Amino acid sequence: MNEKILIATATYNESENIVKLINSFSALYPKADILVIDDSSPDKTYNLLKLLKKKNKNLNLIIRQKKEGLNTAHKIMHNFALRKKYNFLITMDADFSHNPKDIKKILSYLKFYDFVIGSRYISAGKCNMKFMRLLISKYGNLAIKYILKTNVSENTTSFRGFNLNKIRNKNFNINLIKSNGYSFFMETIHYLRKKNCSIKEVPIVFNDRQYGKSKIPKLETLRTLKNLFILRMLDFFNYLKKIEYFLYIFYDKKSHINK
Repeated sequence: MNEKILIATATYNESENIVKLINSFSALYPKADILVIDDSSPDKTYNLLKLLKKKNKNLNLIIRQKKEGLNTAHKIMHNFALRKKYNFLITMDADFSHNPKDIKKILSYLKFYDFVIGSRYISAGKCNMKFMRLLISKYGNLAIKYILKTNVSENTTSFRGFNLNKIRNKNFNINLIKSNGYSFFMETIHYLRKKNCSIKEVPIVFNDRQYGKSKIPKLETLRTLKNLFILRMLDFFNYLKKIEYFLYIFYDKKSHINK
């Protein structure tokens, strides 16, 4: 595969994971470039990244002044990849909840699809979360699938691949995604579907982090439900506008005929 590949992740207090993760990327995908966005981690993850950058010419590092959230980090990843003319963009978490070896699986499908997502909730997929988190995640994704009609069983993970050439041709613009936090991932898939992008789910095994603490806010579930409701209402109003438009065209033509 001769395409230019960018593997991107965002870090905040990942000093216990980042060295092993970057080394895994380099060993498994030596021709791929890497982008890490760190929000000035209090545990000084960025100092380890600076040392890694001296040894790894493929590593790109962006250090932001404060914690600005996953949604803005992923927009930066996407815009960076477009600006540098990469063909494929892979995004994932930095805590080994996603297995770097599965990137190969995603890349193999990106030749044929606009967007590929690592799914915990299809056949051969697995989610090794604690009971309550698993319950919220599994049935939350089920609700998103049917309420937004995404036809996708996995809507919230960051482990995903973009065929940048294909989605550019369909006028996909990630900067138009409005949701914050983890709702950003849900809205991105909703927007991809509206742009008629082809989507492929591939099974992955998701593991809870071994080192460090989860960054998911306690109120994130409520925020996702709120954003899910907003997106559904926007779809409903857009549907009403389309009906109004067709009715206008119909009666306008009819009035001309009667004249």
